Amino acid sequence: MIEIQYKATEDLIPYARNSRTHSAEQVAQIAASIREFGWTNPVLIDGENGIIAGHGRVLAAHKLGETQVPTIELSHMSDTQKRAYIIADNKLALNAGWDNDMLALEIDELKEAGYDIELTGFNMDEISALNGNENINDDHKEPIDESRNLLMIECQGERELETLFEEMQKRGFECKILS
Repeated sequence: MIEIQYKATEDLIPYARNSRTHSAEQVAQIAASIREFGWTNPVLIDGENGIIAGHGRVLAAHKLGETQVPTIELSHMSDTQKRAYIIADNKLALNAGWDNDMLALEIDELKEAGYDIELTGFNMDEISALNGNENINDDHKEPIDESRNLLMIECQGERELETLFEEMQKRGFECKILS
């Protein structure tokens, strides 16, 4: 049986080798989500208060001034399982895709209802692109060549950006870094 227990944020220990990063902007988004929807996703911890999943949620709790967070203890996992799950929990969500037509419909209806759609995690540029309303690159005000296909990839840090940039260039893609 899964039991949710509230634990003091100061007692929770981040995994020192956590490979997932959280920007200040993303932590603010998580905090806004918690403020709007409440705690819908507990922090997963090992038997010794070590964080397995939920590092960003704990950072958001600190930002909100919350001193306790809901947790689920996964003390049944071996050390190897915990290490693997820390990676899997983050990566598996990234492997999902979007039905853009359905997403656009949902976003449009939320907008019509007067809801703050940025609470969904999408920014206004992404929403405009989703609805096909974007025909310029807002960062640089250069017209987009409609005969070309463009791909925007958001990276977690400079190292990841540089590695991906080099890999794509090696494969023969024309690449530009916009920041």
